[in-house]
Amino acid sequence: MLFHGRGADELDLLPLFDVLDPERRLLGVAPRGPLSLPPGGAHWYAVWRIGYPDPATFTSTYELVSAWLDELLAEHDLPFALGGFSQGAVMSYALGLGRGRPKPAALLAFSGFIPTVEGFELDLEGPLPRVAIGHGVYDEVIGVEWGRQARDLLTETGADVLYREYPLPHAIDPSFLAELRPWLAEAL
Repeated sequence: MLFHGRGADELDLLPLFDVLDPERRLLGVAPRGPLSLPPGGAHWYAVWRIGYPDPATFTSTYELVSAWLDELLAEHDLPFALGGFSQGAVMSYALGLGRGRPKPAALLAFSGFIPTVEGFELDLEGPLPRVAIGHGVYDEVIGVEWGRQARDLLTETGADVLYREYPLPHAIDPSFLAELRPWLAEAL
């Protein structure tokens, strides 16, 4: 599953399925964020401050997407991976590491952060999924320090973390995606 970033839609990350799974052995799913907020496009939550999603919109989306994901997982009894870009990375962390949530085999987070929201709790007890984090060092939207903070927290709790920084702004490095192809295949 791949979750798009703020202001994009479910079509935004579809090309990544071909890069990550060129043989098309996996079921690729890309949902659309349920909120329509300024400046346009689909959103997962309202942004007031980086690192701290708006509690009301985050919680309602988290509950909605959790129910949807649980239904999808019940329908397709498969190991799964969650990944996303920007807001989509935040949702991947939340859905993959939230207390009471099923743990994915792998988590991919591009240019995001682990959310801090009142009422939302992480479950960082093992076993944890394999985690791949990629972040541009020139990211002007979500600074690279957020990727480093996620890396450090997950490494300290015993997760197997693959971390890459690249000389880009708020973007995904294609060479990191190529590196993730065998990593994801092994995780699943």
